Amino acid sequence: MNFPQPLIEGRLIRRYKRFLADVRLPDGREVVAHCANTGSMLGCQPENARVWLSESDNPKRKLRYTWELVETAPGELACINTARPNAQARFAVDDGVVPELAGYKAVRTEVRYGAENSRIDLHLSEHATHADAWVEVKNVTLCQSGLGYFPDAVTTRGQKHLRELMAQVAEGERGVLLFVVNHTGIASVRPADHIDATYGRLLREAVAAGVEVLAYRAELGDDGGPTGRMRLSEAVPVMLDA
Repeated sequence: MNFPQPLIEGRLIRRYKRFLADVRLPDGREVVAHCANTGSMLGCQPENARVWLSESDNPKRKLRYTWELVETAPGELACINTARPNAQARFAVDDGVVPELAGYKAVRTEVRYGAENSRIDLHLSEHATHADAWVEVKNVTLCQSGLGYFPDAVTTRGQKHLRELMAQVAEGERGVLLFVVNHTGIASVRPADHIDATYGRLLREAVAAGVEVLAYRAELGDDGGPTGRMRLSEAVPVMLDA
């Protein structure tokens, strides 16, 4: 899949109030962009970083621009818009990019389930031989020395999702955690025990209980700039060693 329109390059001035970012455009104008990311964005907001914005002509929107990409280091890009990973995952499943999730005839999104009143990102059904798959999608952008870490902040919501997936496995269905690796510098993914030790513990418990954990990296750019693509292209290993 591609970004729906060409992106606009700028320079990050600051991110503030979690959902706002001031960006300087090439013509010198300073604009306020929506930052669709509730996390800490650790490592994804360097001062004066190159960033790329999408633009909307919807007159009902309060902000015209949305922050999509950031250059975290020379030649390395990250997609920080957490509204993108679910669509990336859905496209990858439909396009057969994720062989572990191939063969399902029906895909639904945002399906309510579980004792803790959750919504699953993707529910796959009508497979000839496999049980239904309940797929939780997580965006990975925290990169440290080529290693990707999740989460980038303590996430009680993420902990809840792991419990819900374990419950689905206990009912005889598939529970799947799909890490969408939206950082071009990441070569493998592991739990961020140094940030959220409880999440790391629950993730290992979930795997021991039969939850499947997958990670697929997105194509975002080339030579330090965006290509317009954001499709998932290759699997990367998930490392659970402490």
